[in-house]
Amino acid sequence: MEIERVNEFTIKFFITYRDIEDRGFDREEIWSDRERGEELFWEMMDEAHQQEQFPLEGPLWIQVQALDKGLEIIVTRAQMSKDGKKIELPIGDDKLDLPVDQNIEQILDQQFQVEEDFDELEETEEDYLSFLISFGDFEDVISLSHTIDSSSFENSLFHFEGKYYLYVTFNVETTDREQDDLLAQLLEYGNDSDLSVYRIQEYGKTIVSEAALEHVQQYFKL
Repeated sequence: MEIERVNEFTIKFFITYRDIEDRGFDREEIWSDRERGEELFWEMMDEAHQQEQFPLEGPLWIQVQALDKGLEIIVTRAQMSKDGKKIELPIGDDKLDLPVDQNIEQILDQQFQVEEDFDELEETEEDYLSFLISFGDFEDVISLSHTIDSSSFENSLFHFEGKYYLYVTFNVETTDREQDDLLAQLLEYGNDSDLSVYRIQEYGKTIVSEAALEHVQQYFKL
């Protein structure tokens, strides 16, 4: 699990579905079972409290986003207004006022009861199979570009924290056998990454947004 301290009031988590399962939680039960969802949340918050000294007291505002390979959770610690009637959320330079009766159980109910959205995400993953491949050396990307036929999948290249990342999305027409063969070739030069492509896109640098391997092959010779 990755923990990022955004500021004094806000902390961000990214946890992969694999990490969730390693902690003893089922990937689907966190959406359908509120108690299990809360249990996972408080386990994560306890780690944040110990690692980042993030206070747990007071009202918390929680945003949960389901990504391809895990969950991104943003937690903002709110403050009670002076008159005690509203909760003030420090968002940017402004403050968002909420009724004082919006508690964590209600918020978690709203955020984790998204089974329909989760099903749509599953359908998307089935229709467009995607992988994020990491490379420690750009030479591996060059070698890959000269050995693989990239016409049957979309691919983008990024740089993030000293590594290169190739985001691959197979075309719908590509058969399972062809996907397996292509993935085997990709993994000869790189490694399957647990990071979210959304995190890479947000915090990394885009090198080539489309047909990355074709461009690398064109401009870098063996």
